[in-house]
Amino acid sequence: MKIKKRRSDFLIPTNSMSDVAFLLLIFIMLVSLINYRREVKIEYPEAELAKKTSAEKNLEIWIDRGGNLYLNGIASNLDAIEAGIITAYQEAPDTRVHVIADRGTPFRNVNKVLDILQILQYRVVSFVVK
Repeated sequence: MKIKKRRSDFLIPTNSMSDVAFLLLIFIMLVSLINYRREVKIEYPEAELAKKTSAEKNLEIWIDRGGNLYLNGIASNLDAIEAGIITAYQEAPDTRVHVIADRGTPFRNVNKVLDILQILQYRVVSFVVK
């Protein structure tokens, strides 16, 4: 006598699949909200005419109202900024330097950075405005 095993149809549990879908959706939403760019909170000057540049190959030099310098959002001094510009140029010569200064920043603080750029003969410089 042969005993045959009864085959039952395979069922996919759809209740747990919806839970997994919602968890993935929440995870993706949270990861997309993370801001990877470090910024210094400043008040941008306004310009009548401005040109947009791509953000991939930028070296950002931030100058706040008190004259504090930041290189890509990290507090720096003039020597570190000079070394950062040299390193960026050696890695990719088409790197654009963005000088981002607060509206109330005295020009002498901006001029220090411009002097470094002039000494290094760096010509791909943009001033970021609102």
